[in-house]
Amino acid sequence: MRTNPHILEINTRAWLDRLQTKHERRFLLDEIPDQYWQMFKERGFDAVWLMGVWTPSPKAAEIARTNPDVQQQIRQVVPDFDPQDIIASPYAIYKYEPAADLGGEESLKKLRAKLNAMGIALFLDFVANHTALDCPAVTSDPDLYINTGKEAPRVHKDWFFQNPNGIWIAHGRDPYFAPWTDTAQLNYFNPRTKEVMLGHLLKVADLCDGVRCDMAMLTLNKVHRDTWWEFIGGNLPKEEFWSVALEKVHEKHPEFTFIAEVYWGLEWEIQEMGFDYTYDKVLYDRLRFSTPENIKGHLGAEHLFQMRSIRFTANHDEEESLKAFGREKSLAATTLIATLPGARMIHLFQMMGRPVRLPIQYVKESFAEDKWVRDYYDKLLKIASQPAFHGGQWSLTEVSACGADGSWRNVLAWTWKQMNTASTVLINYSDRPATCHVKLRMAGGEGEQMKEEFSEQLFPVTAEVAQKGFGVSLKPFESKIFTYAI
Repeated sequence: MRTNPHILEINTRAWLDRLQTKHERRFLLDEIPDQYWQMFKERGFDAVWLMGVWTPSPKAAEIARTNPDVQQQIRQVVPDFDPQDIIASPYAIYKYEPAADLGGEESLKKLRAKLNAMGIALFLDFVANHTALDCPAVTSDPDLYINTGKEAPRVHKDWFFQNPNGIWIAHGRDPYFAPWTDTAQLNYFNPRTKEVMLGHLLKVADLCDGVRCDMAMLTLNKVHRDTWWEFIGGNLPKEEFWSVALEKVHEKHPEFTFIAEVYWGLEWEIQEMGFDYTYDKVLYDRLRFSTPENIKGHLGAEHLFQMRSIRFTANHDEEESLKAFGREKSLAATTLIATLPGARMIHLFQMMGRPVRLPIQYVKESFAEDKWVRDYYDKLLKIASQPAFHGGQWSLTEVSACGADGSWRNVLAWTWKQMNTASTVLINYSDRPATCHVKLRMAGGEGEQMKEEFSEQLFPVTAEVAQKGFGVSLKPFESKIFTYAI
């Protein structure tokens, strides 16, 4: 996989439902027409993350279909939806076995072989913190979970449920939110739980090239203790699950890729345990809610941290980018993350111009594809796949005033250099026009030119331009990328 890889997230079942409607037949994983994988390859994707391929939980599906919040979110977009189109959450794992209705393990292995032959890695999900509440181990081995035996919990009884044998078992939870009622909380202060989950992870690693680890910080010893103090006590284990688990997987699969969904300022700690990439939710929030100055401040972080961050402007948890940011701003934000160091993650439906996100339990994604948005992504991803954006040296670039309106302060700029070529990215991250002056180290003189990548226009680089720089005008949320000799 390239440095600064492009990763495509796909909601597997929702995408397969769209393909079924389009082609008038169901596809198993290995039967998906090659034209789609070839399209993703041509757009420059290094890896495909198929979200939701594991055996779904029957009980989680039942809970989702009767969940008023899930129903209300769907009803706002699809007033006459069919409840049977609501499925189990992909993050209530019943078994780490590829779902039979998707073709099972054989189909998944065939698909992986096909993708790998094309130079595309296959990523899947791993959920360390919890399982589905009807996972077989909830009944057969309840001590893997946080439980109070057959005696009801004395506090927070609403966090618990009873398994078929009457054992009170906790639901999985994030300490800042209500429990996930379709899940059961694993107990990471039990050494055997770690052994079992490591076994599952090793099995998963045999089937793919990398995993996106859901809510990875919840299994950190301190977080686990602080979340479940009343039930597991305060004596911390000597080792972290992730430190041991990543080492064991890499012994068997040295090139295996680990991505962590992580928040709360714990990104660096997780990176130190060996994760290749950690979510950069701070950048997402600044892109959505903050100023160009604050965004630039975030991009001044230590370079290794930048290289091991995964950037995004949409995913299955966040609101669709077109709605969250607005049309033009969403494209400016995605141009920004697609040209930064680190991994760049794009959601398939985001690239197709989905106007609004639906719950991941709903499979009927019948929105009309937005050609204008799709064409922009095609152009952007082609540009961002150029070698300089993957093997070059990155640095922030200073711009200065070009006029008296102060609009240059809204322009974000950086440069990629590789051998004797450079590409400079300029983004007006504001809703008003901006002008700026930029001075670059360029090869100037007769015959020298620079190319603006989006418009494909060529501009002469005179000796004066090379020495003194040039002015740039940008429309609201417009991006320009100049490629030139150095």
